[in-house]
Amino acid sequence: MTTSKKITRRGLLKRATGAAAAGISLPLILSCRNGSSPQADPGPAPGPAVPPSDQIGVGIIGCGRRNGQLTIGKGDQGKPPEYARIVAVADLNVERANQWAEKYGAEAYQDYRALLDNKNVEVVVYATPEHWHYLPCIHAAQAGKDMYGEQPLSHTIREGRKMVEAVRKHERVFQTGEQQRSHPAARKAVELILNGRIGKIQSVIGYNYPSPWESGLPEQSVPEGLDWDRWCGPNEVVPFNLDLYLSRVPYQREFFPPTPAEKAAVGPGWMSFRPYSGGELVNWGCHGLSMVQWALQMDDTGPVEIWVEPAEKLEPLTYDKPEKRDRGDEHASRSIIHYRYPNDVVLTLSGTDKRLGGGATFIGERGRITIFRNGYECDPKDLDKDPLPADAVRVYESDNHMQNFYDCVRSRKDPIMDVEKGHRVASLCHLGNIARWLGRPIKWDPKKEEFPGDDEANQYVDSPKREGYGYPDLT
Repeated sequence: MTTSKKITRRGLLKRATGAAAAGISLPLILSCRNGSSPQADPGPAPGPAVPPSDQIGVGIIGCGRRNGQLTIGKGDQGKPPEYARIVAVADLNVERANQWAEKYGAEAYQDYRALLDNKNVEVVVYATPEHWHYLPCIHAAQAGKDMYGEQPLSHTIREGRKMVEAVRKHERVFQTGEQQRSHPAARKAVELILNGRIGKIQSVIGYNYPSPWESGLPEQSVPEGLDWDRWCGPNEVVPFNLDLYLSRVPYQREFFPPTPAEKAAVGPGWMSFRPYSGGELVNWGCHGLSMVQWALQMDDTGPVEIWVEPAEKLEPLTYDKPEKRDRGDEHASRSIIHYRYPNDVVLTLSGTDKRLGGGATFIGERGRITIFRNGYECDPKDLDKDPLPADAVRVYESDNHMQNFYDCVRSRKDPIMDVEKGHRVASLCHLGNIARWLGRPIKWDPKKEEFPGDDEANQYVDSPKREGYGYPDLT
């Protein structure tokens, strides 16, 4: 798909759902500072060689660990171009927002919806907890902003479809932060598979990613300046605990040293807990399973049957005190997930080699190719010896995920990991969790995105939303 709306420094589209509809008032600007702290890396702020007319104003939603990495190119996605200038930041933690504002000479907000009203913001980069992906995406699309959204695309299958609908309706450019699609070695491996180097694919082996478990962590005092009620988002409000609030430990934000409490944190962080995350099956799995979708040419569809072995429900596990991930990860990965695709290829998540977390092993009639995070291996080793012919099947070429996004902001074309592809990968992850929670085989209709005739399974397509956090009207 190629979109057509031009980028302007704008007010653009009026948002369909504003703050009044949610019953929550928007805060005024928190700060606007020029210059940066003496220790701060200049990051992606443009130099004087980039005239203002060529700059793109960037709004940052979520001033935590991952967005700090994105601004400097840490994590293999590439560094933002010099013409991408951070002009506004938003975080539910006022202190974090103000730190970023001082560093980048930007405007700071506690509520991202106020940031979206900023006419200087043309592009939004959000890196928030999973349960806070759908609303910033939908609202940004309605506000006429293009987006780089951190993976996984969504927290539920229904949320993902709503995000796709919003992005497409408002003709926005959207890049999912699954940067392995922009790695040359991964691209070469996929092209080898698509051009028959291993023959017909018989099966695929992926990593055995753990699902999430429950948090019953004790109450602590909410840090001053943190809107904890809003952090809980669509979920019921639970007592604050730092080992829930942080994503992972040890916790380190780029440029800003951890607080004493953050240094003392034990974990495991919200990435392991329902209802805030789908666990490592979604957090890490979206990278490896993106390679599976790509090589099987399933970017617009998905599996039709999912089951687990042993065929038993994943019993609830609750952490009632801070603890490392080990016990929970072991418990939540006991059952092996299997997916059957429409072409009868079966994907089995049974791998124990951690390198498989960023890929999978594709087994064919004449050999196998294993994709890792930054490379691949062939068996036999000479499968890739001869170059592919001139008429070989080729895939989308991108060697820099972040640059690909900004190129598409200007060209109005879809980036390599557009919103639909991101949705299909996230759905694959969610389906695995659902199979574990049910402990029985389930049939899936990837076109209708439902479990035919299975009311119990269909309850997991979405999650309950408390008042004020429902889906915005997309009509």
